[in-house]
Amino acid sequence: MRKYWIACLATLLLSSGAHAERLKDLASIQGVRSNQLIGYGLVVGLSGSGDQTTQTPFTVQTFNNMLAQFGIKVPPGGNVQLKNVAAVSIHAELPPFARPGQTIDITVSSIGNAKSLRGGSLLMTPLKGIDGNVYAIAQGNLVVGGFDAGGADGSRITVNIPSAGRIPAGAIVERAVPSGFNQDEYLTLNLNRPDFTTAKNIVDALNELLGPRVAQAMDAGSVRVAAPADPTQRVDYLSIIENLEIEAGQAVAKVIINARTGTIVIGQNVRVQPAAVTHGSLTVVITEDPIVSQPEAFSQGQTAVVPRSRVNAAQEAKPMFKFGPGTTLDEIVRAVNQVGAAPSDLMAILEALKQAGALQADLIVI
Repeated sequence: MRKYWIACLATLLLSSGAHAERLKDLASIQGVRSNQLIGYGLVVGLSGSGDQTTQTPFTVQTFNNMLAQFGIKVPPGGNVQLKNVAAVSIHAELPPFARPGQTIDITVSSIGNAKSLRGGSLLMTPLKGIDGNVYAIAQGNLVVGGFDAGGADGSRITVNIPSAGRIPAGAIVERAVPSGFNQDEYLTLNLNRPDFTTAKNIVDALNELLGPRVAQAMDAGSVRVAAPADPTQRVDYLSIIENLEIEAGQAVAKVIINARTGTIVIGQNVRVQPAAVTHGSLTVVITEDPIVSQPEAFSQGQTAVVPRSRVNAAQEAKPMFKFGPGTTLDEIVRAVNQVGAAPSDLMAILEALKQAGALQADLIVI
């Protein structure tokens, strides 16, 4: 009977002719999330590009502690030179539902003054979570995308960042993170972009598919859905509803301006109220062309330099263009291109429209 119920839900879903975004692209399940891991260790096997131990004493201390675990004691005051060793930090992301024995990718970054980690190998390093527990063990050979080369005269070339690298599948999961996926009779869907319209559409679609009051909107960013208690049924249940197509609400009208790079992004819902805009520039050129005044012969006069300035003013002829009521993004772009406005000019036009109250959008300058 339960299998028949799941099959009926799948049939209803596939028969719906909606053309919109999938629920899995609009929201995530509360509690199903990744966790950050971090560790500290040593990379060995470098070709003379490791830490300068005179400036990074923690590298020597870490190396001595590692040798002590193998019964090797460095004499006190010994001058240890570790050109092939670098102290590094390791960070990784533990995905949800990761189980012991699975592998994850890790990123290794130098925290000393090592010039390059190319060719190095990371020694066994525990990776801890925010709670201090060890969740994975990392070890392996680094893959470094950059390189660094120098000459005897001091010249040097660097491509990308040679002091950081990755180890694909470089850590083995040792502990699973407890999940609340099966601990409640409800599931909470957190919208990636909170929107009241989208939340309402999700609730309507779920209730139409599963029955009344199955889904309830908690706010603009969360929807609570009743779910089966049995873990197997819950997985089947989610595999169906996450592919349900939802009509997402339109985004808030925004205009984003990057003043440093001159980049301007205008959203599709931006509208302009009736306004007239003129665009042009006045250029004033002043040139100095002094002349020399030469006295007549035997006049006992003196030669003098007489200043002479020439001032020319030229105003670029640019027509005025008018925005009608409800002008769309296409019309704005077309009007601005007709007058040949540069990005900096477009910034000034948009800011002026905002100040005049004619721009129906949020103007964000970053």
